[in-house]
Amino acid sequence: MQKHALIILSGLILGISAVLLVFMGNPGNYGVCIACMLRDVAGALGLHQAQIVQYLRPEIIGLSLGATLAALITKEFRATGGSSPIIRFSLGFAGMLGMLVFLGCPVRTVLRLAGGDFNAGIGLIGLIIGIIIGTMFLRRGLSLGRAAKMSPANGYVFPLFILSLLIAALIIPSFFFASKTGPGSMHAPLFLSIGAGLVIGIMAQRSRLCMAGGIRDAIFFKDYHLMYGFLAVFVAALVGNLLVGSFKLGFIGQPLAHTDGLWNFLGMLLAGLTAILLGGCPLRQLVAASEGNTDAVVTVLGLLAGAAFAHNFGWAASAKGVPQAGQVAVVLGLIFTLGMGFALCKFKVGGEVKNEKTCGCQGTFLS
Repeated sequence: MQKHALIILSGLILGISAVLLVFMGNPGNYGVCIACMLRDVAGALGLHQAQIVQYLRPEIIGLSLGATLAALITKEFRATGGSSPIIRFSLGFAGMLGMLVFLGCPVRTVLRLAGGDFNAGIGLIGLIIGIIIGTMFLRRGLSLGRAAKMSPANGYVFPLFILSLLIAALIIPSFFFASKTGPGSMHAPLFLSIGAGLVIGIMAQRSRLCMAGGIRDAIFFKDYHLMYGFLAVFVAALVGNLLVGSFKLGFIGQPLAHTDGLWNFLGMLLAGLTAILLGGCPLRQLVAASEGNTDAVVTVLGLLAGAAFAHNFGWAASAKGVPQAGQVAVVLGLIFTLGMGFALCKFKVGGEVKNEKTCGCQGTFLS
C-alpha cells in the first residue's frame, strides 16, 4: 500500500477541497469539475454568451500553475507535441459536448455520487462503457502518433497565458465577463480557490491522477494504482458531504443535474471514449498542458471551443433536461469518435494487417 500513498493522498486532497469549495460558495456537487470550470472560463473570455455561466474560475488558474511549478521543480517540464493536433482538438470538442449534456466531467461524476446523486451512477456506467470501447481500440493498436521534442519556448506558452489571466484578474477584473446570477455567480473566495487549485495541481502532477486513465489501466493492464486515487476522492467527498449536511440521496432535486437517464448515459459514454483516444480526462489534459505538452494544450483548446459552441447554439443540458440539439450533437459526436477509433487503429482482415502506419497505443497515453 505504501507505493499507492501519493495517489491516495492526492485523491483525499481533491475530495476534501471539493467539499470545502462548495461549502464556501461553489455550486452544489460542483467542487472541482474541470469541464464545468473550463466552460465558465470560456464564458469569462467572451467565447460564449450564456450569462449564467461566465466566471474566470481561479481553481483552473491555480491548478495549472501548481502543475507547472511541480514539473519545473522536479525537472519534468518538457516541451513536446505534434501528434495529430487537429484530431486532438476535434476529440476535445466532442468530449466537452458529452460532458455538458451529462453536466460534469469524470471528476464531477465521482463528486456527484459522493453527494448522493443517483443520476451520476447512470453517467458512471456510460463512462465505463465508453472507456471499455476505447480500450478495445487500444488493443487493436490505436494511436494518435508519437509526440516529438520541441523547443522549450513552445512548452511555456500555455503556462504564461494562464499566468497572464491571473495578473489580469487581479489588476483589472472588469476585463472579464462575470455572471450576476446562476452557477457562474456562485464561487468560493478568490484566494481560497487559487490555493486549493495550486495544491490540487501539484498533487495531480506528481501522482498522475486521472479517473479515465485509472479505469483504462484496470482493464488494459490489470493495474489498479490510479483507481485508488478516485476511490479516495469518493470517500473524502462522501464523508465531507455527510459532515457539512450536503448529502442528498436520490434522483430528484440534485444540484446542477437532470434526470434524463439515456442522455446522462450517452453523454458520459462519449466523454469516456474521447478520454481514452486522447490519453486522459480533462484533469489530466490540463495538467499535461501545464507540463509543456502542446498536444494537451490543443486538447484543452478543443474543450474550450466545445463549451463555447454548446452554449452559443443551445446544445448544453440544464436542470430542465437535454435540448434536442444537444441530443443530436452527442449522437454526431459518437459517430465521429467511433469513426476516428476505427481509422486510427490496426486491424486484421483475412489475416492481413491494415493501417500499418499507426505506431502503437503508447503514443496515445499521457503518462
